[in-house]
Amino acid sequence: MKTKILDYIGISAAVACLIHCILFPLLMIIPIGISHNPYIDLVFLLIGATVVYRVTKRISSFWLKALFWASISLISISVGLDFIFHIHSELIFAGAAGLITAHFINFKKHNH
Repeated sequence: MKTKILDYIGISAAVACLIHCILFPLLMIIPIGISHNPYIDLVFLLIGATVVYRVTKRISSFWLKALFWASISLISISVGLDFIFHIHSELIFAGAAGLITAHFINFKKHNH
């Protein structure tokens, strides 16, 4: 039951992150005075990493664990590049899509 809730939280956070990453650049085009805040990305990363850690403790599939950790690593690299070099990397899109995929696979695998 706990894995089901974690999958829901993980899917929701990854989808919100993906929507944020897609829509925010479009909002920056409109002159309404907003700028990029990398701390929002960091919050999504911390939520995702916490959920991934808790989910991967309970699953036995090596490939699914690898997909979870590879995805969170891509997001970590992207957020790190943003904080250190102010480079907005597209790795965050691949990481968010990987997390969504991994959570759906985990959800279906456990037949919730």
